[in-house]
Amino acid sequence: MPQGSTANGIRFNHKEEMFIADYTGHNILKAEASGKVSVYSHNAKMNQPNDIALMDNGIIFASDPNWSKGDGQMWRINTDGSNTLLEKNMGTTNGIEVSSDQKHLYVNESKQLNIWVYDLNNKGAISNKKLLHKFQDGGLDGMRCDVDGNLYVTRWSSGVVVKFSPQGELLKTIKLKGMKPTNIAFGGADGKTAYITVADRGNIETFRVDSPGRSWSMRNQGKK
Repeated sequence: MPQGSTANGIRFNHKEEMFIADYTGHNILKAEASGKVSVYSHNAKMNQPNDIALMDNGIIFASDPNWSKGDGQMWRINTDGSNTLLEKNMGTTNGIEVSSDQKHLYVNESKQLNIWVYDLNNKGAISNKKLLHKFQDGGLDGMRCDVDGNLYVTRWSSGVVVKFSPQGELLKTIKLKGMKPTNIAFGGADGKTAYITVADRGNIETFRVDSPGRSWSMRNQGKK
C-alpha cells in the first residue's frame, strides 16, 4: 500500500485487477498483477471509502461512511476514474453490491440497520430507492450476491450471515463461530464456497452455498 493509505474493501475485475477502498487516502486504488499500485480515483470530499462493488462493465460503486458522525454517502467511480457523488446524508453506509442481473444496487447502513435497493441502469445511474429490509438489532457489514440474485449479508456482532431473496425474503441464517463477520466473498473451484473475514477471531470462516457467487461467475466466464 502507498504511504498514508489504509486498505479496506477489495474487489477484482475480469482482468484480475484489484480495486481497493483506501479510507485514509480518500482513494480507490488499483493494484495490477505486476504489483504496481496506483490511485484510480480520488476525491478529498470522500469521508473514508469502506466497501466497493463492480458492475460487469467496469463501473464501481463505493460506500463512504463517517463513523464518528453516524452518517455517510455513496459514490460512483466511472470507467475513466472520475467520480460522482450519488447520494449524501445517508446513514453509515457500509456493505454495497450489484445484483446478478445488473439492474439493482444494494447498500446497507450499519448503525441504522437498513438495507436499501435502487434501480440501476447500464450507465450506473440509480433511481427508485426502496427499503429491502430493516433489522431490529445487531449490525451490518459486507454483502455479496450469487448468480441467482440472492443477497448474502454479514451481521456484525450477531455472528451470522443471512441470505435474502431478490424480493427481500429472509431465506436462511448461517451461524458462524466468530461474532464479528466483516466481509464475504465466493470462490473455490465451483464458486460455491463462501469465505467470511471475522474480526474478533482474526480468521476466515467458510461454508458451502447452493449457487456460485456473481463476481466469481463474471471473472471466470470464458476461462473453461
